[in-house]
Amino acid sequence: MMKGLAGKTALITGASSGIGQAIAIRLAAEGCNIAVNYRKDLEGAKTTESEALKQAKAAGHGSVKTLSVQGDASKEEDVRNVCRSVFDTFGSLDILVNNAGIQSEYASHKMPTEKLDQVLAVNLRGPYLYAREAIQRWLEQDQTGTIINISSVHEIIPRPQYLSYSMSKGGMGNLTKTLALEYAAQKIRVNAIAPGATVTPINEDWVDDPDKKAVVESHIPMGRPGTSEEMAAATAFLASDEAAYITGQTLYIDGGLTLYADFRKPWSA
Repeated sequence: MMKGLAGKTALITGASSGIGQAIAIRLAAEGCNIAVNYRKDLEGAKTTESEALKQAKAAGHGSVKTLSVQGDASKEEDVRNVCRSVFDTFGSLDILVNNAGIQSEYASHKMPTEKLDQVLAVNLRGPYLYAREAIQRWLEQDQTGTIINISSVHEIIPRPQYLSYSMSKGGMGNLTKTLALEYAAQKIRVNAIAPGATVTPINEDWVDDPDKKAVVESHIPMGRPGTSEEMAAATAFLASDEAAYITGQTLYIDGGLTLYADFRKPWSA
């Protein structure tokens, strides 16, 4: 168990499936009350709640409470309403996990402006809005808090035909650093995890295709994709008191993907 998580309240955006769902379940197992944000998938959010309560009880945290709360990260009023619901229900918020994200595939010279705006609104503007709401409340209440942004290896690896996604994750890296620096004196910590190729529903195109999966794995030094549970474990660590002296960092959880896998063997320059 991670130190300092039991009894805390965590809001996880986009937690009706994939990495967000795994994070919510893991934090509940650590004793956190969980607010499960979703945009459309209420059934998925309820599944997250159910599994979170099950795992919490199994870990000896029978008093854990959960909440499903609808909201679109690209809409400022939705963000305000989600945060208001969390504070009204639990009385406080200790951990914000900015996980909600989308992607859009276009050749960069053909990408419609509205698609660019949509991805940036959800992936970058939304996390800022959530962070702003949380930080404002923490400062008003003289309370400490922790923000974990779910970034991507594409924070630093260019991704052709996914320019808007790469832009958003590059921006998220600087969002993380800037907020961490600005509010460190108030004991508000801000970090990010950057998953590499991960088995989630959003990646089913290659996960379910042996040939495509083999291509993906060929670029990963450890030879396999990650799991949502591995991303959740790192998030729990960064949110816990175990990481009390860590802020402004992006932790890459990628099986070595950012280590330039094509240079695994010596070559002559």
